[in-house]
Amino acid sequence: MPAAAVRLLRRLQRKTGIPLSTDPIADPKKATLEIHCAGPGEPVQSLRADESYTLDVTEQSARLAAPSPIGILRGMETFLQLIRTDDKSFFVPAVQVKDEPRFCWRGLLIDVSRHWEPAEIIKRNLDAMAAVKMNVLHWHLSDDQGFRVESRRFPKLQLAASEGNYYTQQEVREIIDYARDRGIRIIPEFDMPGHTTAWLAAYPELASAPGPYAIERAWGVFDPCMDPTSGKLYDFLNSFIDEMAGLFPDEYFHIGGDEVNFRQWNASSRIRAFKMQKNLPDNAALQAYLNQRLQQILEKHRKKMIGWDEILHPDLPKSVVVQSWRGHSYLARSARQGYAGVLSYGYYLDQMRPASFHYDNDPLGKEAASLADQEKSLVLGGEACMWGEFVNPDNIESRIWPRTAAIAERLWSPREISDVQDMYRRLDFVNGELDALGLMHRANPMKMLQRMSGVENIASLK
Repeated sequence: MPAAAVRLLRRLQRKTGIPLSTDPIADPKKATLEIHCAGPGEPVQSLRADESYTLDVTEQSARLAAPSPIGILRGMETFLQLIRTDDKSFFVPAVQVKDEPRFCWRGLLIDVSRHWEPAEIIKRNLDAMAAVKMNVLHWHLSDDQGFRVESRRFPKLQLAASEGNYYTQQEVREIIDYARDRGIRIIPEFDMPGHTTAWLAAYPELASAPGPYAIERAWGVFDPCMDPTSGKLYDFLNSFIDEMAGLFPDEYFHIGGDEVNFRQWNASSRIRAFKMQKNLPDNAALQAYLNQRLQQILEKHRKKMIGWDEILHPDLPKSVVVQSWRGHSYLARSARQGYAGVLSYGYYLDQMRPASFHYDNDPLGKEAASLADQEKSLVLGGEACMWGEFVNPDNIESRIWPRTAAIAERLWSPREISDVQDMYRRLDFVNGELDALGLMHRANPMKMLQRMSGVENIASLK
């Protein structure tokens, strides 16, 4: 918490221009902002973290209190948002706030496999996420176009499948610490068994068909796929997951599982024979067999499985979380079958929909109306998704922000807060707050125009 308090004071200083000391006050009675945290919080932040807080501001002082450090972090952001100015000075209005999130899972997916995003961009987006009280970074680290994390056990993954653009394990640890200091969990995604061309470019022996393979230069759904009948595959994944489980402390591990086109499986007489031997009626059952094996490996390394809604199958344990991208109906179906779920349908930032569209999209919308209360409780929240086909370090922040702030409010605030015009009024304020944090969502597009046009002052163009 001391580091968060120092960040708060520095942001206050930038916002007001008033010099503020970051040294502790010797006499607590002289403090004008008191922070009271009831407990130390969890060793590793989880979705069960208590994010509630109370904030009381009077004419004399302000008091922020929370049962956990995470709640203190959320309250600090509210305090910063309350700062106002008049013709004389800066002030915080007298107010009483008692606040807590509606959903425990409020995430942002950043795909770095298709286009590489350096560590400083990830950190800037973590700052922005913290400012709007989001708490999960879903880090999409492998796909057909690249594998982006250093593996010391299987170094060809980064040597043959990253074009030199990957995070070292030390960088990963630094980013995880940076996120934790802001109350954000990081969940890694390593896509399997499809979207695995990068894996197979490095280790073709894991594939369902002979190689060689090379990382893809285009976008879409491709044939290369892991071989679910191979003992070598599970030995490899057991060792790989063991290594990554030691690197990523979060209890959840995302296995992808989406968009397997099954062409390699259908073309292989060996795989067809395996399905007959195991009494697997179709390829969906074969993928469920692979996911069962994966789930056992993850459980061995004390991780819980999360995957896209294609993984939904009654043979998987109820500890699995299903991320629904194909529609609200898949989220409702998961809940009816007893699986916790996260909604991403309607939160795809790459589709360039307006903030109002995302704001009106709710994890407990019309499709969930028929769910029983216990089934509704399995809906954990939602995730905005920034897929990387058409973004790079120059434009990714302008695609994410400020629209994601509207999604963050939908996942934090009561459903009844739904006035779109008022949302846009407040979104304009948040836009300025993001600028002050150092986000490049408004600055980089202007720099890109200047670079392309060769004109230094774009505003002078007519």
